[in-house]
Amino acid sequence: MVGIDQVLEKLSTVIDPDLKKDIVSMGMIKDLELNDGNLKFTLELTTPACPFNVEIEEDVRKAIDEISELKNFDMKVTAKVMEGRSLEADTAMATVKNIIGVASGKGGVGKSTVSLNLALALSQTGAKVGLLDADIYGPSIPLMLGMKKAFMQVEENKLQPAESNGLKVVSFGFFAQDSHQAAIYRGPIISGILKQFLVDTDWGDLDYLIVDLPPGTGDIPLTLAQTIPITGILVVTTPQDVASNVAVKAVAMFDKLNVPLIGVVENMSYFICTKCDEKHYLFGQGGAMKISEQFNMPFLGEIPLHSGIMAGSDSGKPIMITDPDSPSANAFRKSAKNIAAQCSILAAKLQEEMKSETSEKESETSEKESETSEKESETSEKESETSEKESETSEKEQAPEASTSN
Repeated sequence: MVGIDQVLEKLSTVIDPDLKKDIVSMGMIKDLELNDGNLKFTLELTTPACPFNVEIEEDVRKAIDEISELKNFDMKVTAKVMEGRSLEADTAMATVKNIIGVASGKGGVGKSTVSLNLALALSQTGAKVGLLDADIYGPSIPLMLGMKKAFMQVEENKLQPAESNGLKVVSFGFFAQDSHQAAIYRGPIISGILKQFLVDTDWGDLDYLIVDLPPGTGDIPLTLAQTIPITGILVVTTPQDVASNVAVKAVAMFDKLNVPLIGVVENMSYFICTKCDEKHYLFGQGGAMKISEQFNMPFLGEIPLHSGIMAGSDSGKPIMITDPDSPSANAFRKSAKNIAAQCSILAAKLQEEMKSETSEKESETSEKESETSEKESETSEKESETSEKESETSEKEQAPEASTSN
């Protein structure tokens, strides 16, 4: 009869394409039961948005089919998003597994539109997603989600996010009395507002928190990088050199701050003609790819130029909601899956680093204990030698007395 070891050996041949490790060593096989040829277990994927989930599931079934002795096979497929940042180092936001900052070098590249639709795409996979509109000077997310009249309540000294289409949303736009009200604040106050939005908000359990940053390398991006541990930065640019050359500055800033770079997405990448169905690169080609190659960071997707994306943003009806099967929505969905995959890769790397640090600390502790033991042993030997010398001295002192008495 087939045994559990044989089953695990077969399953260990299935490799996660992103993490480059087998699913057994990654702990993706849960609740395995094998009784009289009847096999049952749960396949726990690293994220519901992984682009290779279907491929991994098919590979698992093929591996199990190779075990001829099995009578029945029952597999449940679930997903648990990996923690892409050190939650132990961030007790204020310990329920948020991944924080993704979306940055750009300049305005006008559609960064907020990309942030919103990527957040919706991740949410549609079943992940728990939050969206923080961190552009205090020009908050646009409430308009894009049709939330002009929404507001945020305070309960037990915590801000309660507004909700829309499955997203938990926080924006300074909810506090403006009218759409023409300007946020006239200096840098330190702006940084304080962002910190409150991050740590004084009841985000609840989130798999991903998308932070839509203002363009450039000012106070807000710097505050995000220095306030809390984040999973990484996603850079949004457009194809032309004017945008990509400025986007490089944002990449360089986060790279200098040792913040992981998740990758780059190219917005308004091309236009698909409705008559000829061909791609037309209106703003040039290859801007994001240049950044990807220069900084050795993944190129995660290209979003087409489409009037539906613009119209949806203006009307408060994002294209991921109004037309989820469109080429534009599919482009956002593909990019979102690639982003989720990169978060899993960063999470796996973080786990390895933490295990290595733990192993080093245990090794240092073991060495210290060994040194202490050696010192105690040396002390014991010295005490033993001293005791022997004292004993010899005592015997010599007693010897003359015995001679005199004779």
